[in-house]
Amino acid sequence: MKASNSSWKEELAGKVPEHLAREIDIFETEIVLRKQGKLDEKLFAETRLRRGAYGQRYDNGQRNDGQKVQKLNFPSADLTKGPNTMWDAPGMQRIKIPAGGLNAAQLETMAELAEEYSDGIAHVTTRQDFQLHYIQIDDTPALMRRLAAADITTREACGNSVRNVTACPYSGVCQDETFDVTPYAQALARFLLGHPDCQNFGRKFKPAFSGCAQHACGLTSLHDLGLIATKRNNPETGKEEFGFEMYVGGGLGAVPYQAKLFDSFIPPGELLPLAQAIARVFARHGEKKNRNRARIKFLIQDLGIEKFRELVLEERKILPFDPRWTEYIKDAVAEFQEAPLKPSGELPPLITIEGLNGNSDNFKRWLKFNTRPQKQPGFVTVAVALPLGDITANQLRSLADIVRHFTRETIRTTVDQNFVIRWVSKSDLPELFKVLHKVGLGDAGAGALVDVTSCPGTDTCKLGISSSRGLAAELRKRVSQKSFQSDEAVQNLHIKISGCFNSCGQHHVADLGFYGVSRKIAGYAVPHFQVVLGGEWENNAGSYGLPVAAVPSKNIPQVVTRLTDRYVADRNTGESFKDFAKRLGKAELKKMLDDLTRPPAGDRSFFSDWGDPREYTLGDMGVGECAGEVVSPAEFGLAAAERELFEAQLAYEGGAAEQAGSKAYQAMLNAAKALVSIEDPDIGDDPDRIVTEFRARYYDTQKFFDPFAGGKFANYLFDAHRKSSAPYTSESSRYLMDEAQLFIDAAHSCSNRLGTLVAV
Repeated sequence: MKASNSSWKEELAGKVPEHLAREIDIFETEIVLRKQGKLDEKLFAETRLRRGAYGQRYDNGQRNDGQKVQKLNFPSADLTKGPNTMWDAPGMQRIKIPAGGLNAAQLETMAELAEEYSDGIAHVTTRQDFQLHYIQIDDTPALMRRLAAADITTREACGNSVRNVTACPYSGVCQDETFDVTPYAQALARFLLGHPDCQNFGRKFKPAFSGCAQHACGLTSLHDLGLIATKRNNPETGKEEFGFEMYVGGGLGAVPYQAKLFDSFIPPGELLPLAQAIARVFARHGEKKNRNRARIKFLIQDLGIEKFRELVLEERKILPFDPRWTEYIKDAVAEFQEAPLKPSGELPPLITIEGLNGNSDNFKRWLKFNTRPQKQPGFVTVAVALPLGDITANQLRSLADIVRHFTRETIRTTVDQNFVIRWVSKSDLPELFKVLHKVGLGDAGAGALVDVTSCPGTDTCKLGISSSRGLAAELRKRVSQKSFQSDEAVQNLHIKISGCFNSCGQHHVADLGFYGVSRKIAGYAVPHFQVVLGGEWENNAGSYGLPVAAVPSKNIPQVVTRLTDRYVADRNTGESFKDFAKRLGKAELKKMLDDLTRPPAGDRSFFSDWGDPREYTLGDMGVGECAGEVVSPAEFGLAAAERELFEAQLAYEGGAAEQAGSKAYQAMLNAAKALVSIEDPDIGDDPDRIVTEFRARYYDTQKFFDPFAGGKFANYLFDAHRKSSAPYTSESSRYLMDEAQLFIDAAHSCSNRLGTLVAV
């Protein structure tokens, strides 16, 4: 039904949760306003980003072919959806999957959307999200409605907001966990989604949960907010109680920061209010002007963890009580009750298994790398390895059928871009392997050396410098056979690749990490990767690797071979690659790779990148859209007022006078609230309080007064508020819409005079 996007609103009426339906209606209106030139492109850019609609490479309408810039034919001409972002250039849609949890129907929805709106491929990210590429902006409202009908949202999947709340995909079944963190992750995701205290960040904010400290499944050390399940004996009662170690201020990027311990024990009842307090402190004190220092890790660096903790605890004391703090957790714990579909069992002897058809060796490798015993006897969790994190629409449909047949649809995405199927009876493993293998999802090596992680790089990212996906595909091909014959220690190493220094591929926490850089040789740009060695994937990304040398992209496979061979030959018994690299030292490692830093003379193949026949160039890089420009709450509020008035006008045209008058009045309240919120961020939504505060702060002080009309436009608001309980007629609604427009225009002028359109 892609060709009938407009029909989806009617088709799904009553099937989309009301709050999500309203969100999507608002976004659809904002698209209309942007097309009409009534919404600034900077504001629209942040608006779409907060709904997960992200720019891609070449969306500025240009592509460099290695020799010169080529114009791309986008009929929209000058219409843009953000700075240097053409309206009809295809983009990426990110889709939030809290804790990675899905069901079969959601997999099928994702398949339909990938097929109808994208290139037939869905991509799993390193934060358990889905991404669909080559999405047209005009298709996004229909796509969002179809996701919302499957109980999935794109709200705040990008932008200066709280991103997806991730969690260990083995929570609840892991043998080493303290307790199942899943319901707590779901409760936090629900609580922070759209929360007013999370709308004024200078940059993004990423939370993560882990059920234990020793594994890598949650990666809490590299997150803005990391929570690890723990337990203690209560010092007063002596009884055992469960809670969380709370960490703050982790992050990768160009310069990685290790998260700092905020508190060694947080009771579950304090999880949500403390997260809210942290968000308020970050919003109030975090950097807004310099995006390079706008993450919470820099705020904590500047303040120190002790001062930051003090500010948060002070904020916690003054937070008004919110019943959702406990209700959301209670509801999530009650709702999240997993159970197996099949009885527990045991793996039959291999010699008795029929139908492997010569795949017995593959089956053994798959058992070794792709299955993990659960703490529940007789059950395992099965990893489905996705090369480069990609899965086709038909494979998604097959996967939906598979999880229905073998489990109660217990499947999750993982931080290494795979799926895990939980609660598989051991007796079903041979049959499960056969059906996965039949649909191309039976590759062995999940989480091993062959399972290379990569960001999109130059394929679709505007910031990509080198082809991370091209290199990852090449390494996977070369390693796939050798890795199963090589030393056990080598098989369990991790390779992670980023197309630039921003570490979207998490290269800092890999044994062998690579990120894209550019170098010139003989006057020509040559794609390179910086080699980063000795990161620690385990212990929730326990430590970060160090850069050793920049090597031409085409020589990176030799780097992998040389380093792994040396590791096998020279490592001490039980020595990890991290400790091995540390023992050898940077000088020796650099010496090992020195000859690989220079391409052979006259070999032109080094002047193109993996999977890209063009002569290498950086001429088609763009401005990144990891988040939009910082937009003040006043701008958002005034934009909301404009949108509400636009909807009033549509209602009036449709003959709904009462609705038109009500919306026009609400538009005026939104504009007044936008101004008041500059001085009082906690103003709330009560009309009496908004009008009272507006009068005191802007009318009595004459800040709102027009140089020529004085306080005339403010009186429109006061009059509308006084009459708000009376019914609206066609005539009164028409007058009120005109007055609302004048009041909103005056609010914009006031905001401009006060300089609030530049966030500080």
